[in-house]
Amino acid sequence: MKILIELLNYLLFPIYKPNFCQLKQSLQHKTIIITGASFGVGEALCYLLADIECQLILVARTADKLQLIKQSLSGKKVKVALFSADLRDAKQLDNFITYLEPYHVDIFINNAGISICRPIMQSLDRMHDFERTIKLNYLAPVKLCLALIPKLQQSKGHIVNVSAINVLLAPTVNWAAYQASKTAFDQWLRCASSEFENQQIVVSTAYLPLVKTRMIAPTKIYKKLPALQPNQAATIISRLLVTKKRQYKPWWAILGQLASVIFNGVWCKLNYYYIKKKQ
Repeated sequence: MKILIELLNYLLFPIYKPNFCQLKQSLQHKTIIITGASFGVGEALCYLLADIECQLILVARTADKLQLIKQSLSGKKVKVALFSADLRDAKQLDNFITYLEPYHVDIFINNAGISICRPIMQSLDRMHDFERTIKLNYLAPVKLCLALIPKLQQSKGHIVNVSAINVLLAPTVNWAAYQASKTAFDQWLRCASSEFENQQIVVSTAYLPLVKTRMIAPTKIYKKLPALQPNQAATIISRLLVTKKRQYKPWWAILGQLASVIFNGVWCKLNYYYIKKKQ
């Protein structure tokens, strides 16, 4: 089984090494905001950019972990500024926006996110699950984008959204809160992208497959599935920072999208029988 998983990982997620010369040339002296920077993909991205003379503004809830990252990068070329905040909290989000006022901003990487896998019938008295998910995955990045537009106009900047491949595929049972919130911001950004580009603000989206982070840890089945490592996901984002392409998605995503359309009825029935069997 382990060999099979490794083979699938190799086929589904080919390893690309970042081109550090191009990356350095693209990011030299730039100011980059990374949300959700304390763990997973955000943390891996911090270390990937460590030897570039740029300014990172890292925001996350876990203040102690942010400090550890800053200490680890203290001997590197990168400069690091920290802001501890739960972006679901309106006051803390406003405080972060106020904190950013003196900064010239070139790149906004929207990486913070929350995942939840729970059946609707177990959520009848858990409206807070939907509220906290929509706040972090949709409302917070919208508010940050709106606040940062004048700065990004000035710098002819770049917005990079770290999204999920799920938003391009058929809806999946038990994932209503997560998929709805991620899809909401994806649609918002796609609708707004033409306006942004008219203001010379580049928009890119990384539609990532599963990434082995603590966010997917509670879902037991994911432990047995092929997944990217955080450093691989960080490399994908770094390539978008260089190429400024509109999107990244795995090579096999188009097959999933076609199947989602062609076999939508079959998929709905499979979801139905899955729930029935669970009951």
